[in-house]
Amino acid sequence: MPSYITSIGTAVPENCIEQSSIADFMVRASQLNANEARKLRVLYRSTKIRKRYSVLNDYGKTENFDFYANTVDLEPFPSVSQRMLAYRQHALPLALNAVKAALTHNNDVSKIPNFTHLITVSCTGLYAPGLDIELVEALGLSRQVQRTSINFMGCYGAFNGLKMANTIVQADPQAKVLLVCIELCTLHFQKKTDDNYLLSNALFADGAAAVIIEGQPKRLSLEMQSFHCDLLFEGRNDMAWHVGDFGFEMVLSSYIPRLVKGGLGELMSHLQQNTTLPAFDFYAIHPGGRAILEAAENQLGLTPEDNRYAYEVLSDYGNMSSCTVLFVLQKLLQERTPKDKDKHIFSCAFGPGLTLETGIFKIAIS
Repeated sequence: MPSYITSIGTAVPENCIEQSSIADFMVRASQLNANEARKLRVLYRSTKIRKRYSVLNDYGKTENFDFYANTVDLEPFPSVSQRMLAYRQHALPLALNAVKAALTHNNDVSKIPNFTHLITVSCTGLYAPGLDIELVEALGLSRQVQRTSINFMGCYGAFNGLKMANTIVQADPQAKVLLVCIELCTLHFQKKTDDNYLLSNALFADGAAAVIIEGQPKRLSLEMQSFHCDLLFEGRNDMAWHVGDFGFEMVLSSYIPRLVKGGLGELMSHLQQNTTLPAFDFYAIHPGGRAILEAAENQLGLTPEDNRYAYEVLSDYGNMSSCTVLFVLQKLLQERTPKDKDKHIFSCAFGPGLTLETGIFKIAIS
């Protein structure tokens, strides 16, 4: 029995900050000289990101900070415990906004559905009892709802959540799964001036997405047809999360686009040899950064127009880790009409490992 994505809802924090303003904060926070500041601003412009969202309003300031210390060097720098406290404060409200958006789209907002399963995905915060239990209480879900938390997988985490939901619904067509991805990446700003940190500081942002997965389509839905993954061990040191003394430290090297291009080519070649692939009509690529999107286009033979949904999300939101590809899928679906029934979507995301995750979806109309 097939399973269907019947609704996607997204949410971002209220603090919308222009990319140029974030660059000003970074120049001040990292105490860069004039030449270093000029290079940083060039980097920020090259990302093609217009604005990003954060649960912190400090990134739109150069003084009078609320989260960071009001000292020249931002010392004492926030500890892991301070950042996790902020995560716990902000994660639930933002997640609830995403769930509300999904329910509104599904015409269920007046009554919370009887979800049988709840899956939460995050790589930017941890605590227990966790977000899953808080969502059960806040939404009034059954205390017997089956809960699963998927943590620390990075930008491809949404695919693991979708795969689990797909397995659940295929086993029980009456199941109704709520998947929630929540990422507060900006809590983990590091003021180190290594290229890895300068790049990650230029890309990441905060956001949440909620997905409802069921055994029957509702209006315009996505049938989840298949998922495929691969690992590029040679890239294990080029993209990684590490828990440091002052937050989660993101390693993001400039070599990643080359790895993605080669790895995606190998994966597609393997699929073409071993799987019957449909012709793809639309694409939902995780916008990990401009160079990654260009590498994926080059390998898949796409034009920027084919990849426009990813570019729009990158420009308007930046990289929100696991929930970002769901923003792209939602934007793609918003432009679909009944004439698109049975057309196919190819989607993919990349993360630590180096991991490649792909999903093939078919547009369904009830």
